[in-house]
Amino acid sequence: MSYSCPLSFESLDTNISRVSSLFVSSLIIYYMLTFNIFVLYFLFADFMLKLFCAKHFSLIYQLSKVIKSSLKLNDKFSDSGAKRLAGFFGLFFIILLISTNHLNLYNLSIVFGVIFLSCSLLDAFFNYCLGCKVYFVIKKIYPSFMN
Repeated sequence: MSYSCPLSFESLDTNISRVSSLFVSSLIIYYMLTFNIFVLYFLFADFMLKLFCAKHFSLIYQLSKVIKSSLKLNDKFSDSGAKRLAGFFGLFFIILLISTNHLNLYNLSIVFGVIFLSCSLLDAFFNYCLGCKVYFVIKKIYPSFMN
């Protein structure tokens, strides 16, 4: 199965996704420098809006659209199912970061932050989405996953 074949039959502009990943990375770096919990609450709310409501309510999505259009980046569409699973992984990491912050486990919070930051930066700079790769493997094993 090729990575380019439609699996969820919905498309997503990967350039907007990459700019969003850059915003998320910036906020995670800010969190790791300051341990400001409100940054994580903002990211949690933003991810929840993107995953469970309409992505158009997300502030990061709106800012990413503006930056994409101001940089005059071309549209590049891909399957949205993979990015949706990656979003769930991101939400999981945000929950881990919030939990470790509340438990005052700052060293563990840094470890989770570095892992999340690495995944986000891979997507932002190299268009390599680890969550997407996991998605394609799962779809090979369980074709009805996330339908």
